[in-house]
Amino acid sequence: TCDTGDQQTTAAVHLKEPAATIVEKLKDVATYEGEDAVFECRLSRETAQDAQWFLGDVPLQSNEMNEIRVQGTRHSLILRKVTLEDCGSISFRVGQHSSAA
Repeated sequence: TCDTGDQQTTAAVHLKEPAATIVEKLKDVATYEGEDAVFECRLSRETAQDAQWFLGDVPLQSNEMNEIRVQGTRHSLILRKVTLEDCGSISFRVGQHSSAA
């Protein structure tokens, strides 16, 4: 606000969070049935944007079979005790950016 005594004007500042980009993409993982498979990627910045992991087209959530971790800019997915049904494409999406392995 600028106030000169007999006149006053006001303005506001609005901020938008810059979009995070993927700076370290996912890498293919080969493992044995019954072992864990670990996928990791790194973003350009910490973000409040929704990040999502997928197995094929199915969104994954953290549970007893899938562990999703976020440590700063590093996002990881651990598929516990993989089976042949877990074979396929794993992808990670944040905003308009994605990576697959």
